[in-house]
Amino acid sequence: MKLIECVPNFSEGRDEIIINKIIDSIKTVENIHLLDVDPGKTTNRTVVTFVGTPESVLIAAFNGIKTASKLINMKIHKGEHPRMGATDVCPLIPVSNVTMKECINLSHKLAKMVSDKLNIQVFMYENSAKHKDRSNLSNIRKGEYEGMETKVNDSSWIPDYGNNILFNKKSGVTAIGAREYLIAYNINLNTQNKKIATDIALDIREAGRAKRDNNGKILRDKSGSIIKKPGKLKFCKAVGWYIDEYNIAQVSINLTNFKKTSMHKTFEEVRRQARKRGLRVTGSEVVGLLPKKALIDAGNYYLSKQNESLGIPEIDIIKLGVSSLGLNEINTFKIKEKLIEYVIDNTNNLPALTIDDFINEVSRSSATPGGGSVAALVGSLGAALSSMVSNLTINKKGFERFNKLHQIKSKQCQVHKDELLKYVDKDTNAYNDVINAIRLPKKSKKEITHRNKKIYEANINAAQIPLEILEKCNILIHETLSISENCNPNSISDIAVANDLIYAAAKGASYNIIINLSLANKKDKERYSNSVEYYIKQIEDVHLKISTITNNILF
Repeated sequence: MKLIECVPNFSEGRDEIIINKIIDSIKTVENIHLLDVDPGKTTNRTVVTFVGTPESVLIAAFNGIKTASKLINMKIHKGEHPRMGATDVCPLIPVSNVTMKECINLSHKLAKMVSDKLNIQVFMYENSAKHKDRSNLSNIRKGEYEGMETKVNDSSWIPDYGNNILFNKKSGVTAIGAREYLIAYNINLNTQNKKIATDIALDIREAGRAKRDNNGKILRDKSGSIIKKPGKLKFCKAVGWYIDEYNIAQVSINLTNFKKTSMHKTFEEVRRQARKRGLRVTGSEVVGLLPKKALIDAGNYYLSKQNESLGIPEIDIIKLGVSSLGLNEINTFKIKEKLIEYVIDNTNNLPALTIDDFINEVSRSSATPGGGSVAALVGSLGAALSSMVSNLTINKKGFERFNKLHQIKSKQCQVHKDELLKYVDKDTNAYNDVINAIRLPKKSKKEITHRNKKIYEANINAAQIPLEILEKCNILIHETLSISENCNPNSISDIAVANDLIYAAAKGASYNIIINLSLANKKDKERYSNSVEYYIKQIEDVHLKISTITNNILF
C-alpha cells in the first residue's frame, strides 16, 4: 500500500471545539489513520499527524485547511510559536511505496486546490520549493502573519499559488511542501555529564561547531559570521542534554533524511565518539513513530556485519534492528505501536488467523476461502521452504562459493513468500465481489444491464487474481531450481517438498482461472487459456528438473 504522512500545523491550541472540528474533518476521509494530535496552549498551535493513501491524504489535508480557514481568525491570533496562517504549514512525507516525486506532485495539487477554492495564498517549501530561498520554512515565515500582507506584495516574495488574489486577512498564508520523514532519536550515554553529550552532538551534527584558534577564540569571516567546522553526519541535527527521569545524559538527534543518514549509521558514529571520550553508548530511544524501513535497514546492516543471511522474515529483521540499537533499554519498544505500517494495519485478514482457525474456516460450508486462497498459501509455504534451504546453505562448509547466490535467492524467496501470502485474501475478496455483483438489483432493464456488466467484470477479476498467483509461481519455481542445483544436500528433501508445493499451487491457481471464465466471451477465454497453457508448461518443465535433482540424491 502507498502511504503518505501529513503533519499540518494549525494556529489554534486552546479552543478544544475548534481543534475537534478540524480533526473531525480529517477523520471523515476513508483510508485515513489519525496518529497524533498535539495541542499547545502557550504556542496556541496544534500539530496533527495522520497517514493514508495519496488520494485520501490530499482530501483530508484540504478538509483540515478548509475547516481551519473557517474557524480560525488570524487577525486576533496570539501565540509563542512563529506563524503566518490559520494552517501555518502542511508537509507531505513519503512513508511506504511512495517516491518523493509523487509527494512533490501531490503538494502542488493541494496548493492549487487551497488557492483556487479557499482564496489562500500558498508558498511551496522544502523539496517542493520553486525558488531556492524558499526551501527553508523560516525564510518564508519571516515577518510572520503581521508582516505577510506587505511581504506577498514584494516582487521577490510573490506566492507560488494565489498570486492573482488578495491577501486573505482572516486566514493568512500557508506553506505546503514535501519533505523526508523526520526521526526524533535519542542515544543514551553511561554518564550524567551533559557537557560531554553536547560535545558529541557538536561533532556529529551537520552544522558542526565553531572553529577556534590556538587560544580558543572563535574564528569569524570578513562579514563577522562564525566559521564552522562541519560535523560527521549530514541531515543530522543534535544537542546534548540531561534527562532527570532517566538519570542519564543523551545525545538528542533529529534525522531529517533517514534514508541518507540512517539510524544505525548515527548510532555507530555516536558509539565511536563516546569511546574516544571513555564512555559507552548503552542504548537509544525513538520519540514518536517510525517507518518500518528505518529498522529494516538497521537490521540488514547488522546482519551483514555478522555475515548472516538477509533472506529472513521481515519481523525478524526488525527485531534485530531493535535489539542492535538498544531500543528496549529505557522502555519496551512495542513494534506494533511504534512502526507506522503496523499501527495502521487493522489486521483482520485470513493470513493473520492461526493455522487451526484458517483450516477450520476453509472447511466450513461458505464458498470462501476456497481453492484459490489455499493455492496462494501453499505457494507461500513453498517459497518459505526454498528460502530456508538457501539460509541453511549460507556459510555451510564446502559451499562457500555459493554464498552470494543463496544470499540473493533467500531474499527473493522471502519476497515471493510475502507476495503470495497477500493473495490468500485477494482471491477471497475477488470471489466475494462476484457474489456481491450477483446480488445487485435486477428489476428494471437498466439494473439488469448494470448487474450483468458488474458480474462479468467481477468474474474476469476472479480469473485475473489466480493468474497472478500462477505467474508468481512460475518465477518462484525457477528460483527454487537455482537453489536445488547448489544447495546443502542435507536439505534436499525440503527442496523436494517446496518443488511439489509450488507445482500444486500453480495447478490450483490454473483450476480457479478456468472455472471463473465460464461466463467470459471467446476473446477473454482464449487470452486466459493461452496464459494458463504457457505458464503451466514452463512450471511442469522446471518441476521435472528439480524432481530429477532431488530424486538422484534421495533415492
